[in-house]
Amino acid sequence: MTSRLLLPHGNVELPAFLPDATHGVVRSVDADDLRGCGVQALQTNVFHLMLRPGSTTVRALGGVHGMLGWNGPVVTDSGGFQAYSLMRENARYGSIGDRGLVVHPEGSSRKLLLTPEKCIQLQTSYGADVVICLDDCTHPDDPASRQEQSVQRTLAWARRCRIEFDRALDHTRDERKPLLLAVIQGGSSMALRRRCTLELLEIGFDGYGFGGWPLDASGGLLEEVLSGTRELVPPSIPLHALGIGHPRHVAACVRLGYSLLDSVLPTRDARQGRLYSWVSPPAGPLRGDWFAYRYVQDAVHIKSRKPVSEGCGCHCCRTHSLGYLHHLHGIGDALYQRLATIHNLHFMMELMALLRAELARTGELAGS
Repeated sequence: MTSRLLLPHGNVELPAFLPDATHGVVRSVDADDLRGCGVQALQTNVFHLMLRPGSTTVRALGGVHGMLGWNGPVVTDSGGFQAYSLMRENARYGSIGDRGLVVHPEGSSRKLLLTPEKCIQLQTSYGADVVICLDDCTHPDDPASRQEQSVQRTLAWARRCRIEFDRALDHTRDERKPLLLAVIQGGSSMALRRRCTLELLEIGFDGYGFGGWPLDASGGLLEEVLSGTRELVPPSIPLHALGIGHPRHVAACVRLGYSLLDSVLPTRDARQGRLYSWVSPPAGPLRGDWFAYRYVQDAVHIKSRKPVSEGCGCHCCRTHSLGYLHHLHGIGDALYQRLATIHNLHFMMELMALLRAELARTGELAGS
């Protein structure tokens, strides 16, 4: 596994967790808060930014970096998963065909077509450091015929994305160009995952992502499929576990060899009152029962002067008690959301630092 990514807006030490700024914001916090948490890079979403505030507005505001006030690396996801999720929920949001995604924005009579070519054009025009190919996402329970169609379409779109990406950057003189990642589909079928991976490797990309729903019906991680997919990709090439953010799942994927992870889960959990806590002060390898939730709304916390997590050095734990957070949450004050989000993101950054140290000790990270 490579130890870092060299990107136009800075280096990213691997493995790394990327908070999701899906709509152009990590909710409740700003760029200074993110830097204070130790965040290295963000992930946003071309599908949602295309809808709101719109691509011309993103570019007018200085691309994703200028708009967010963030000078570090930004990954722009293609939006294949988000479009799939919306359309699976209700067909009125659009449809997926061989040309691309046909989107029906809510409250509008117009239709938008997101093709593989347009997906690349938008991401490069936003100034992304890592661009992700458009893919056709599925659920593990979808029938074999749908999984087969998804792989065929994902491969066809990846070829078109590769051509458009090379064309778009043909005249770029910057020493550090953005990277291009392709997404591996195939549901829970290792035969389809193998086919998709091998054909994508033949096309050639800077990295790859594990696409599709990564959890089973009970919410457990699809470890066998994740592990089998990682084994198909040479260890020197980074693999992104798209949409994985539960701390235990993050640790499991890193140990399987995944070097990039992203999710809205830590920030969503924070806003909903689920705060992350170390069972004991973080140090050394993560073994046994190392992670727990603190449910801030629980009455037991009303008069607690303790921090959310003993040994945590985040702004929230250094300056405010669990009892005060309970009060803020109870009155619905926006300060609660900011402090809680800072805490959960700091926890995730501390977790990644521990995992990087663990991998360095075992010699599984090599080179740059």
